[in-house]
Amino acid sequence: MKPTRRNLLAGTALGLGAAPALARPSLSWLGKTPGRLLVLGGTRFLGPQIVQAALDAGWEVTLFNRGRSNPELFQDLEQRIGDRNTRDLSALAEGEWDAAIDTSAYVPAHVDDSCRLLADRVKHYVLVSTISVYEDSEEPVVGEDAPLGQVPEERLGEFDTIQSAFVEGGRFYGPLKALCEQAAERAMPGRVSNVRPGLIVGPGDGTDRFTYWPVRVSEGGEVLAPGDPDVGIQVIDVRDLGAWCFDLAARKVGGIFNAVGFRSKITMQELLHGAKLVAGSDAHFTWVPDDFLLEQEVGPWMELPLWIPGGGNHFTNERAFANGMPCRPLAETIRATLDWHLAERGAGYTWPGAGLARDKEARVLAAWRERGR
Repeated sequence: MKPTRRNLLAGTALGLGAAPALARPSLSWLGKTPGRLLVLGGTRFLGPQIVQAALDAGWEVTLFNRGRSNPELFQDLEQRIGDRNTRDLSALAEGEWDAAIDTSAYVPAHVDDSCRLLADRVKHYVLVSTISVYEDSEEPVVGEDAPLGQVPEERLGEFDTIQSAFVEGGRFYGPLKALCEQAAERAMPGRVSNVRPGLIVGPGDGTDRFTYWPVRVSEGGEVLAPGDPDVGIQVIDVRDLGAWCFDLAARKVGGIFNAVGFRSKITMQELLHGAKLVAGSDAHFTWVPDDFLLEQEVGPWMELPLWIPGGGNHFTNERAFANGMPCRPLAETIRATLDWHLAERGAGYTWPGAGLARDKEARVLAAWRERGR
């Protein structure tokens, strides 16, 4: 299968770290009449940003989750304990909310359960989906109306837990998300926002799929830079996404939105040089082409984050920006990510998931210099 942003995002979607520092954004809902928000999830990476945005707006927040991830967070909020894997939603049998935001929608049956149960007691539903919903395509630009990936009907019964959505390297992660979107819309027609982010980055991102670059560049020296320097990248800061998900819920804006940055093209070269400026390092970059990296068995996306041979797809974002999606300067995300990493992990951190090992980086650079001679 050809690497694309769509299928590479799927492989590590559950690898979320501890709660990051919380943003204090200012969006259109400030000053409006407060309401009541239900968050399904709410204590990992994106969830705390959503919760804090609602609290900053004066909203009353209820959390529904298993009570296992970061239980020290938001102890003063109303907690409803249940487990979607066992179809236990009894804690949600009572209560009314102005909006619900679902950050843990991976299995269509789970979304069908929650939306049917809440349809008459929740005015608007925001489902955090993914750009992985789209089928693999050679089209360079992918908009919200592009064809979606499919799950063979005979296999649907296999996906009944969150963990089962990630079998076979996450092959069905995106198509299952598409079915989750459809389940929500069936239960609450016209009252659903389906938000499709790509790579969510920033402080607290334990997947390291973005964090690797600010940290590696900050260390200085010769840095292996992958592929074409002018290939565009698309990421969204977790703080912007969290604030905007709440904004959509508060304003009850329905529809489907690719939630990816930026307003104009940002290249891989600009990311790396931006990280150098932010960190104040002496890094210098050696750009190594796709074919040589593949010959050296360097893994796209995870071993060298954000690198997709050939560049991958570009996802349109005009609809999201037209509906108020914020997008802070990339330098702010780089700075906050680097500060979080150093404060929480320290300089001796070893990279268990994403990131190129330093000894392998040195070997590949040496081989490239030898090729040049």
